[in-house]
Amino acid sequence: MVTSPHIFKPASITRVMGQVCLALIPGIAVYTWLIGPALLIQLGIASLAALAAEALLLKLRGKPVAPFLSDGSALVTAWLIALTFPPLSPWWLTATGVFFAIVIAKQLYGGLGQNPFNPAMVAFAACIVAFPALMSQWPAQGLALSFGQQLEVVLGLAPRVDALTAATPLDAMKTALKMEGGHANVQELLANQTLYGTFAGRGWEWVTTAYLLGGLFLLARGIITWHVPVAFLAGLGAVSGLCWALDPARFADPLFHLFSGGAMLGAFFIATDPVSGCTTPRGKLVFGFGAGVLAYLIRVFGAFPDGIAFAVLIMNLCVPVIDLLCQPAIFGSKKEAP
Repeated sequence: MVTSPHIFKPASITRVMGQVCLALIPGIAVYTWLIGPALLIQLGIASLAALAAEALLLKLRGKPVAPFLSDGSALVTAWLIALTFPPLSPWWLTATGVFFAIVIAKQLYGGLGQNPFNPAMVAFAACIVAFPALMSQWPAQGLALSFGQQLEVVLGLAPRVDALTAATPLDAMKTALKMEGGHANVQELLANQTLYGTFAGRGWEWVTTAYLLGGLFLLARGIITWHVPVAFLAGLGAVSGLCWALDPARFADPLFHLFSGGAMLGAFFIATDPVSGCTTPRGKLVFGFGAGVLAYLIRVFGAFPDGIAFAVLIMNLCVPVIDLLCQPAIFGSKKEAP
């Protein structure tokens, strides 16, 4: 038995951010295997743009560049943007998203620890509103392009043709339901394994599984707590399960929603942002559950195929009130803090 005093070595920001990047590697590896090296190109572009934007704003604000640039927070933001943007996006779109995240959503609020909104999701929301067509051009299944060919597409040296792109499983299902006037049968659509795979999209279900493994690594290392990811997945699973139970012909089952789109990435890597999210244990549960429910509602009833970004941003707005109402009791007091 270990007795007090219990002294723990404080975790540095650099160490935490480094382990977040490490946890993303399984997802990156499977993603690259699925669509090719374009993702690695986007990661490189996003990383360089993030470091450049961070250094520029730190210099303009009169802050020391090296300490802040080496903490890894800019790289995590860059990687999340690269993973949520279409991998064949033109280079300037990725760079624009990164600059918007670092300059507008992070540095203009005071830098790391001051931003009220998740920077990567601000970038995604801004770009999908400003450039909806480009943000919807995902690689077609079975696309066989070499590293050089994908590099030419990203750099704008090769024409962007429709044959290169296709709808994601979420977008394809929403489009099919709209075209059929709501009379299409979801179960019949999911039977098309060429597009939907075993349960959530051919190939994409394994990408989300890799993100799940990375998220479990973060939990095991104590980088994140269980509250937000569990609550997020519970919220998404509960409302999707309710709709599926009421009308299975119109709504997909919870497994489809949990393993398609950005569900696992959102649950473990986006909604768990400690700066823009809740800090109290009960507040984290409310935040995660609310984000999961909103993500489903936007997915199914909204204008966008996946609602992770907007769900997280809406819940970011609610953080002060949630934490205020979910404050635990002050030590020695029977009443909870106001």
